[in-house]
Amino acid sequence: MHYPQIDPAIFCLGPLCIRWYGLMYVLGFLATYYLVKLQIRQFHFTAFEKHFENLNAVLVIAVMLGGRLGYVLLYNWSYYCRHPLEILATWNGGMSFHGACFTVIVTGCLFCRWKKINFWKTADLYIVTVPIGLGLGRIGNFINGELYGRVTTSLPGMIFPDGGPLPRHPSQLYEAVLEGLLLFCILWTLRRRPWRGLPNWPHGSMLAFFLVGYGVFRIFIENFREPDVQIGFLFAHITMGQLLSSIMIAGGVLLWLLLRKVSKKTGEKDTAKSKNS
Repeated sequence: MHYPQIDPAIFCLGPLCIRWYGLMYVLGFLATYYLVKLQIRQFHFTAFEKHFENLNAVLVIAVMLGGRLGYVLLYNWSYYCRHPLEILATWNGGMSFHGACFTVIVTGCLFCRWKKINFWKTADLYIVTVPIGLGLGRIGNFINGELYGRVTTSLPGMIFPDGGPLPRHPSQLYEAVLEGLLLFCILWTLRRRPWRGLPNWPHGSMLAFFLVGYGVFRIFIENFREPDVQIGFLFAHITMGQLLSSIMIAGGVLLWLLLRKVSKKTGEKDTAKSKNS
Protein backbone atom coordinates (compact mmCIF):
# COMPACT_ATOMS: atom_id res chain seq x y z
CA MET A 1 0.00 0.00 0.00
CA HIS A 2 1.09 3.54 -0.64
CA TYR A 3 0.93 6.04 2.19
CA PRO A 4 -2.18 8.22 1.76
CA GLN A 5 -0.84 11.70 1.15
CA ILE A 6 -2.27 13.94 3.88
CA ASP A 7 -1.25 17.57 4.18
CA PRO A 8 0.15 17.99 7.72
CA ALA A 9 -1.32 21.53 7.74
CA ILE A 10 -5.10 21.82 8.05
CA PHE A 11 -4.98 25.40 6.78
CA CYS A 12 -2.58 28.33 6.74
CA LEU A 13 -3.12 32.05 7.20
CA GLY A 14 0.10 33.59 5.98
CA PRO A 15 2.95 32.28 8.16
CA LEU A 16 0.49 30.84 10.69
CA CYS A 17 -0.42 27.19 10.05
CA ILE A 18 -2.83 25.01 12.00
CA ARG A 19 -1.47 21.45 11.83
CA TRP A 20 -3.09 18.10 12.46
CA TYR A 21 -0.29 17.16 14.88
CA GLY A 22 -1.04 20.16 17.11
CA LEU A 23 -4.78 19.57 16.85
CA MET A 24 -4.33 16.03 18.18
CA TYR A 25 -2.70 17.43 21.31
CA VAL A 26 -5.56 19.88 21.79
CA LEU A 27 -8.15 17.11 21.41
CA GLY A 28 -6.23 14.94 23.89
CA PHE A 29 -6.13 17.75 26.45
CA LEU A 30 -9.86 18.40 26.00
CA ALA A 31 -10.69 14.72 26.45
CA THR A 32 -8.70 14.61 29.68
CA TYR A 33 -10.33 17.82 30.91
CA TYR A 34 -13.90 16.58 30.47
CA LEU A 35 -13.31 12.99 31.59
CA VAL A 36 -11.49 14.04 34.77
CA LYS A 37 -14.29 16.49 35.51
CA LEU A 38 -16.81 13.68 34.99
CA GLN A 39 -14.96 11.44 37.45
CA ILE A 40 -14.74 14.16 40.08
CA ARG A 41 -18.54 14.20 40.14
CA GLN A 42 -18.86 10.40 39.93
CA PHE A 43 -16.53 9.74 42.85
CA HIS A 44 -17.44 12.86 44.87
CA PHE A 45 -13.82 13.99 45.11
CA THR A 46 -14.87 17.46 46.28
CA ALA A 47 -11.54 18.18 48.00
CA PHE A 48 -9.92 18.39 44.57
CA GLU A 49 -12.65 20.21 42.69
CA LYS A 50 -11.51 23.76 43.49
CA HIS A 51 -7.93 22.97 42.39
CA PHE A 52 -8.86 21.17 39.18
CA GLU A 53 -8.56 24.10 36.76
CA ASN A 54 -5.15 25.16 38.09
CA LEU A 55 -3.69 21.65 38.08
CA ASN A 56 -5.02 21.04 34.58
CA ALA A 57 -3.20 24.12 33.26
CA VAL A 58 0.01 23.15 35.06
CA LEU A 59 -0.08 19.61 33.64
CA VAL A 60 -0.59 20.85 30.07
CA ILE A 61 2.59 22.90 30.41
CA ALA A 62 4.38 19.91 31.99
CA VAL A 63 3.39 17.66 29.06
CA MET A 64 4.75 20.08 26.49
CA LEU A 65 7.97 20.91 28.33
CA GLY A 66 8.67 17.36 29.50
CA GLY A 67 7.84 15.81 26.16
CA ARG A 68 10.03 18.19 24.21
CA LEU A 69 12.98 18.23 26.62
CA GLY A 70 12.79 14.44 26.94
CA TYR A 71 13.14 14.10 23.18
CA VAL A 72 15.94 16.65 23.01
CA LEU A 73 17.97 15.10 25.84
CA LEU A 74 17.26 11.41 25.31
CA TYR A 75 16.90 11.07 21.56
CA ASN A 76 18.68 13.85 19.69
CA TRP A 77 20.95 15.92 21.93
CA SER A 78 23.82 15.92 19.43
CA TYR A 79 21.61 17.79 16.92
CA TYR A 80 19.86 20.22 19.24
CA CYS A 81 23.01 21.30 21.04
CA ARG A 82 24.17 22.59 17.62
CA HIS A 83 20.75 24.03 16.70
CA PRO A 84 19.26 25.26 20.02
CA LEU A 85 16.56 27.38 18.36
CA GLU A 86 15.11 24.21 16.82
CA ILE A 87 14.13 23.06 20.31
CA LEU A 88 11.15 25.41 20.09
CA ALA A 89 9.93 23.96 16.75
CA THR A 90 7.53 21.44 18.28
CA TRP A 91 5.27 21.62 15.20
CA ASN A 92 7.88 19.59 13.35
CA GLY A 93 7.36 16.68 15.75
CA GLY A 94 9.86 15.34 18.22
CA MET A 95 8.18 14.64 21.56
CA SER A 96 9.15 11.95 24.05
CA PHE A 97 6.33 10.27 25.92
CA HIS A 98 8.69 9.01 28.60
CA GLY A 99 9.95 12.54 29.22
CA ALA A 100 6.38 13.88 29.40
CA CYS A 101 5.27 11.06 31.72
CA PHE A 102 8.10 11.64 34.20
CA THR A 103 7.58 15.41 34.21
CA VAL A 104 3.81 15.14 34.66
CA ILE A 105 4.08 12.70 37.59
CA VAL A 106 6.67 14.84 39.40
CA THR A 107 4.75 18.07 38.70
CA GLY A 108 1.45 16.56 39.82
CA CYS A 109 3.02 15.22 42.99
CA LEU A 110 4.53 18.60 43.88
CA PHE A 111 1.26 20.41 43.16
CA CYS A 112 -0.74 18.00 45.32
CA ARG A 113 1.71 18.33 48.20
CA TRP A 114 1.53 22.11 47.91
CA LYS A 115 -2.28 22.17 47.95
CA LYS A 116 -2.53 19.24 50.42
CA ILE A 117 -4.51 17.05 48.02
CA ASN A 118 -4.34 13.26 47.93
CA PHE A 119 -1.90 12.62 45.09
CA TRP A 120 -2.84 8.98 44.52
CA LYS A 121 -6.54 9.77 44.10
CA THR A 122 -5.70 12.61 41.75
CA ALA A 123 -3.33 10.43 39.73
CA ASP A 124 -6.03 7.77 39.32
CA LEU A 125 -8.42 10.38 37.88
CA TYR A 126 -5.96 11.62 35.29
CA ILE A 127 -4.04 8.55 34.25
CA VAL A 128 -7.04 6.61 32.92
CA THR A 129 -7.59 9.38 30.35
CA VAL A 130 -3.98 9.63 29.14
CA PRO A 131 -4.25 6.85 26.49
CA ILE A 132 -6.69 9.01 24.52
CA GLY A 133 -4.02 11.65 24.01
CA LEU A 134 -1.46 8.96 23.23
CA GLY A 135 -3.64 7.42 20.54
CA LEU A 136 -4.40 10.80 18.97
CA GLY A 137 -0.73 11.74 19.08
CA ARG A 138 0.22 8.60 17.15
CA ILE A 139 -2.37 9.45 14.53
CA GLY A 140 -0.67 12.84 14.29
CA ASN A 141 2.66 11.04 13.77
CA PHE A 142 1.06 9.01 10.98
CA ILE A 143 -0.25 12.14 9.26
CA ASN A 144 3.23 13.66 9.49
CA GLY A 145 4.65 10.50 7.90
CA GLU A 146 7.12 10.13 10.80
CA LEU A 147 8.01 7.34 13.25
CA TYR A 148 7.16 4.73 10.63
CA GLY A 149 7.99 1.06 11.11
CA ARG A 150 10.57 -1.35 9.83
CA VAL A 151 10.62 -2.81 6.34
CA THR A 152 8.04 -5.57 5.86
CA THR A 153 6.53 -7.78 3.19
CA SER A 154 3.25 -8.23 5.09
CA LEU A 155 -0.07 -6.81 3.95
CA PRO A 156 -0.18 -3.72 6.22
CA GLY A 157 3.11 -2.50 4.73
CA MET A 158 3.10 1.07 3.41
CA ILE A 159 5.56 3.04 1.33
CA PHE A 160 6.16 6.24 3.31
CA PRO A 161 7.43 9.38 1.56
CA ASP A 162 10.61 9.55 3.67
CA GLY A 163 10.95 5.81 4.26
CA GLY A 164 12.54 4.75 1.01
CA PRO A 165 11.09 2.56 -1.77
CA LEU A 166 10.27 -0.47 0.41
CA PRO A 167 6.99 -0.96 2.33
CA ARG A 168 7.14 -0.47 6.09
CA HIS A 169 4.91 -1.25 9.05
CA PRO A 170 2.52 1.63 9.86
CA SER A 171 3.68 1.29 13.47
CA GLN A 172 2.10 4.63 14.39
CA LEU A 173 -1.32 3.05 13.86
CA TYR A 174 -0.33 -0.05 15.85
CA GLU A 175 0.56 2.26 18.74
CA ALA A 176 -2.67 4.23 18.35
CA VAL A 177 -4.65 1.01 18.76
CA LEU A 178 -2.66 -0.63 21.58
CA GLU A 179 -1.29 2.30 23.61
CA GLY A 180 -4.35 4.38 22.85
CA LEU A 181 -7.65 2.60 22.33
CA LEU A 182 -6.97 -0.74 24.05
CA LEU A 183 -5.13 0.71 27.05
CA PHE A 184 -7.89 3.29 27.54
CA CYS A 185 -10.59 0.60 27.48
CA ILE A 186 -8.72 -1.45 30.09
CA LEU A 187 -8.08 1.44 32.48
CA TRP A 188 -11.52 3.00 32.05
CA THR A 189 -13.13 -0.35 32.86
CA LEU A 190 -11.04 -0.75 36.03
CA ARG A 191 -11.17 2.87 37.21
CA ARG A 192 -13.97 2.41 39.79
CA ARG A 193 -12.20 -0.29 41.82
CA PRO A 194 -9.92 1.91 43.95
CA TRP A 195 -12.86 4.22 44.74
CA ARG A 196 -14.94 1.27 45.93
CA GLY A 197 -12.32 0.38 48.54
CA LEU A 198 -11.83 -3.11 47.16
CA PRO A 199 -9.05 -5.23 48.69
CA ASN A 200 -5.76 -5.07 46.78
CA TRP A 201 -6.95 -1.98 44.89
CA PRO A 202 -5.53 1.00 46.79
CA HIS A 203 -5.53 4.46 45.24
CA GLY A 204 -2.60 4.77 42.89
CA SER A 205 -3.35 1.36 41.35
CA MET A 206 -4.47 2.97 38.10
CA LEU A 207 -1.15 4.78 37.82
CA ALA A 208 0.73 1.54 38.47
CA PHE A 209 -1.38 -0.36 35.91
CA PHE A 210 -0.85 2.37 33.34
CA LEU A 211 2.94 2.25 33.75
CA VAL A 212 2.95 -1.52 33.29
CA GLY A 213 0.40 -1.58 30.47
CA TYR A 214 2.02 1.15 28.43
CA GLY A 215 5.46 -0.35 28.98
CA VAL A 216 4.37 -3.78 27.77
CA PHE A 217 2.60 -2.44 24.67
CA ARG A 218 5.48 -0.10 23.80
CA ILE A 219 8.11 -2.84 24.11
CA PHE A 220 6.04 -5.07 21.82
CA ILE A 221 5.46 -2.38 19.18
CA GLU A 222 9.13 -1.34 19.18
CA ASN A 223 9.76 -4.65 17.39
CA PHE A 224 7.90 -3.19 14.39
CA ARG A 225 9.02 0.42 14.70
CA GLU A 226 12.14 1.72 12.97
CA PRO A 227 14.68 2.83 15.61
CA ASP A 228 15.55 6.52 15.59
CA VAL A 229 18.25 6.94 12.98
CA GLN A 230 20.44 9.08 15.24
CA ILE A 231 20.43 6.37 17.95
CA GLY A 232 19.73 3.04 16.32
CA PHE A 233 19.88 0.00 18.58
CA LEU A 234 21.45 0.50 21.99
CA PHE A 235 22.60 -3.11 22.39
CA ALA A 236 21.42 -6.58 21.32
CA HIS A 237 18.60 -5.08 19.20
CA ILE A 238 17.23 -3.17 22.20
CA THR A 239 15.93 0.32 21.41
CA MET A 240 15.82 3.40 23.61
CA GLY A 241 12.01 3.09 23.77
CA GLN A 242 12.27 -0.49 25.04
CA LEU A 243 14.85 0.44 27.66
CA LEU A 244 12.76 3.32 29.00
CA SER A 245 9.59 1.22 28.89
CA SER A 246 11.30 -1.55 30.87
CA ILE A 247 12.03 1.01 33.58
CA MET A 248 8.36 2.02 33.49
CA ILE A 249 7.23 -1.58 33.97
CA ALA A 250 9.59 -2.12 36.90
CA GLY A 251 8.43 1.16 38.44
CA GLY A 252 4.76 0.25 37.99
CA VAL A 253 5.16 -3.20 39.59
CA LEU A 254 7.17 -1.77 42.49
CA LEU A 255 4.63 1.02 43.00
CA TRP A 256 1.70 -1.41 43.11
CA LEU A 257 3.46 -3.66 45.62
CA LEU A 258 4.32 -0.71 47.86
CA LEU A 259 0.79 0.70 47.67
CA ARG A 260 -0.68 -2.69 48.59
CA LYS A 261 1.74 -3.03 51.52
CA VAL A 262 0.89 0.42 52.86
CA SER A 263 -2.83 -0.18 52.34
CA LYS A 264 -2.65 -3.48 54.19
CA LYS A 265 -0.88 -1.92 57.15
CA THR A 266 -3.39 0.94 57.25
CA GLY A 267 -6.26 -1.55 57.16
CA GLU A 268 -4.75 -3.56 60.02
CA LYS A 269 -4.34 -0.42 62.14
CA ASP A 270 -7.94 0.64 61.48
CA THR A 271 -9.15 -2.84 62.45
CA ALA A 272 -7.15 -2.76 65.65
CA LYS A 273 -8.53 0.68 66.57
CA SER A 274 -12.11 -0.42 65.95
CA LYS A 275 -11.61 -3.48 68.18
CA ASN A 276 -10.10 -1.39 70.98
CA SER A 277 -12.94 1.09 70.81
